[in-house]
Amino acid sequence: MMDHDTIAVVDNGGQFAHLIATKVRDLVRVKTVIVDPQTDPSELAGTKGIILSGGPDSIHEEGSIQLNQDILDLDIPVLGLCYGMHEIAVRYGGKVGRSEFKEYGFASLRIEDDPIFKGVPQGDRVWMSHGDKVTLLPEGFRTIGNTENCPIAAFSDPQRKRWGFQFHPEVEDTLHGEEMLRNFAVDICMARQDWTAERNLEGIVTDIRREVGERNVLCLVSGGVDSTVVAALLLKALPQERCRFVHIDTGLMRENESGEVMKALKLQGLRDLKVVDASDRYLDELSGKVEPEEKRKIIGRLFIDLINEEAGEAASADWVLAQGTLYPDTIESGGTRNADVIKTHHNRVDVIMRMISEGRVIEPVKELYKAEVREVGEKLGLPKELVHRHPFPGPGLGIRALCQDGGMIGKGRREAAEVQPSVDRGIHEDQWGRDNVKGLVLPVRSVGVKGDARSYEHPVALWVGGTIPWKELKLFSTRLVNKTQGINRCVLMIEPDAVRAPDPMERYITKSRMDLLRGADALVMDGLRRHGLYDTIWQCPTVLVPVGYTGGEMIVIRPVWSKRAMTAEVSELPPAFFRDVVPELLSIDGIDAVAVDVTSKPPGTIEWE
Repeated sequence: MMDHDTIAVVDNGGQFAHLIATKVRDLVRVKTVIVDPQTDPSELAGTKGIILSGGPDSIHEEGSIQLNQDILDLDIPVLGLCYGMHEIAVRYGGKVGRSEFKEYGFASLRIEDDPIFKGVPQGDRVWMSHGDKVTLLPEGFRTIGNTENCPIAAFSDPQRKRWGFQFHPEVEDTLHGEEMLRNFAVDICMARQDWTAERNLEGIVTDIRREVGERNVLCLVSGGVDSTVVAALLLKALPQERCRFVHIDTGLMRENESGEVMKALKLQGLRDLKVVDASDRYLDELSGKVEPEEKRKIIGRLFIDLINEEAGEAASADWVLAQGTLYPDTIESGGTRNADVIKTHHNRVDVIMRMISEGRVIEPVKELYKAEVREVGEKLGLPKELVHRHPFPGPGLGIRALCQDGGMIGKGRREAAEVQPSVDRGIHEDQWGRDNVKGLVLPVRSVGVKGDARSYEHPVALWVGGTIPWKELKLFSTRLVNKTQGINRCVLMIEPDAVRAPDPMERYITKSRMDLLRGADALVMDGLRRHGLYDTIWQCPTVLVPVGYTGGEMIVIRPVWSKRAMTAEVSELPPAFFRDVVPELLSIDGIDAVAVDVTSKPPGTIEWE
């Protein structure tokens, strides 16, 4: 993209680095880039400032992430957060030691006068997550913030242009974190606030023309927000005769998805959009497969095979593939040195990575998050129903239908039985859930994220009598998962409403099962629209889970709100929605249980696989 003033965020591990980056972009309107701790300082010389992220390590542990110390010799402002604060303290002669106890959650911050706290009230609520803390200030530094349990919660040395926070200003729980980040980026670093949709659009179009050169472009259009915006960007940047657009019906699409995609995009001026029915091929390749990562990789490989076939004669000429990769795709696929592989996205499988290394892939929105892509789409004049439709994963319903074979059933039963006593104990010991909550570990597994690493553990089905106490239930769910090994999400059972253990069953990807899930998904989406909920919920996967009571399977509704997909909160659904939609779901032959996922991300990913 075109030149912008930039703040570099050093990734010390975990996904908070990317939350920092998006917070500065979205709210402060300053461009950010994610860099490795061992980055050569010469690569950062042109940045306006540096933020050192937090991380899961203790700075004194063997094997902990190490910062290239020469970065701190640069004469530009640096803000260290949590682990990043410890790096600054140790570099300049301070000391870091273990806290008397690990501190998680809210704290009240008492502040001293400092430019980084301009506009921040005394006693501001901040969010802590640490086991170490600064115990001795480096010479020349002063304490500018403290809490009841952390005497040095913030420090500064304006002479060296160094600041540090023990708390996390990037999370929503720190009430005035936005002001602190703005004060650092704009007032201290003096960065221009020019990271806007207009400038992004201008820069992306310029980059497309530069990267493509005289080559032709083949673009796979799924109909989702990202690929739709990429298609519109290509049409703006290049003559249409040099662009070829293909929509592949994988058999894993939503109801009427392919027809709606074709109609909507033709209205946007696409003259050459080919729809390929590859449903039989996908279903054949996925037959008998049960492991989530294996399914994702099969879908990704077929994606490339079909693209190569559709390219035809162009495949032997000079052509490039355009795809709608976002930042979270690369993050969750282990795209940075310190990021764990949580799930492999279909646009980050091995063959795609090889094509990228060969210069045969362009990714016009790869620096953007979902909210930024929507902004660009709006600037392009795309209709609201396209730009703001619910996100739909590239692998489609293939990862929303859980599968298991006989071996997995036996293992799942044993694991569920082993974990059940811990769940019973956790429910009993919890003040809120002691009397009115019952829980059963389900004999299936789902993907989650714990400590910024992938988990593949069991959901817990909860029964709560009466009206759903959403706030308490969401907090209780998080507490239960965090303190119980072997589980990574909780679902509230709607039907049956009495505590009953479901039976696991052997299930694979088949056409009949895809049709079953397609029908259920359509009912949920229609229900959200009827009840005026569609625009207030960011995404609502409908998941088919191979457990049930009378030979049918369980449907899990997963309503979430998120801005960047890095974290997500549960969206509340009113009783009227369940009264309306649940009987419709149960009327489908093959469904005999309905639940709603009440787990935030983390520890549960948005998708179950």
